[in-house]
Amino acid sequence: MGVGELTGPPLDRGFFDRPSDVVAPDLLGRVIVHGPVALRLTEVEAYGGPGQDPASHTYRGRTPRNAVMFGEPGHLYVYFTYGMHFCANLVCMPEGVGSAVLLRAGEVIAGLETARTRRRAPNGSGGLEPGNGSNGGNGSGRAPLDRDLARGPARLTVALGLVREHNGTDCCSPGPIRVHAGRPVDPALVRTGPRTGVAAGAKTPWRFWVEGDPTVSPYRAHVPRRRRVPGGQ
Repeated sequence: MGVGELTGPPLDRGFFDRPSDVVAPDLLGRVIVHGPVALRLTEVEAYGGPGQDPASHTYRGRTPRNAVMFGEPGHLYVYFTYGMHFCANLVCMPEGVGSAVLLRAGEVIAGLETARTRRRAPNGSGGLEPGNGSNGGNGSGRAPLDRDLARGPARLTVALGLVREHNGTDCCSPGPIRVHAGRPVDPALVRTGPRTGVAAGAKTPWRFWVEGDPTVSPYRAHVPRRRRVPGGQ
């Protein structure tokens, strides 16, 4: 079966013009394509709008950093975090709302060699943006297992070759990045639970994943950072 048969037609803007917690489970099994790499989504997280979801970047309103989330649905929101990782989201709901779905994990179904090369780069950036730390790479110079190529949001962005310059990319018009219909997952295989590493809104069950898929990342609850006490450890 060719890649075209696996990816299907591109999704239109109407697909994303819905609440993020509705779009999120519907994204499972869909395929995001950038250049030679195509990735089938297996894990995502929904984030709501201003005043609705304390875990969302838009909770306190619009800023220069989150402005893309307030734009048209179907655009890519890419942000830099922890001084070393990029994460990618797909904007949902009408312009002005401020909601998106985080792409947490997936299976690389095309462009394996490209994804492997990016992920085994010594600095983990795959040569995409030197000097920004690990960015989800393994840092060893060795290729990770194929199931781990995009197993986690930072690894996913590296495997797909997504960087700061892709923030705001329209995925619903002809361009470098498109989201295709793929094969929607059987609802019986979709699981939901709390989002990974979230402090505020920790109990909101807006993480969605494909049950039993080896590319799904492990769940980790938020662990508060311990303050160093003078004279202590």
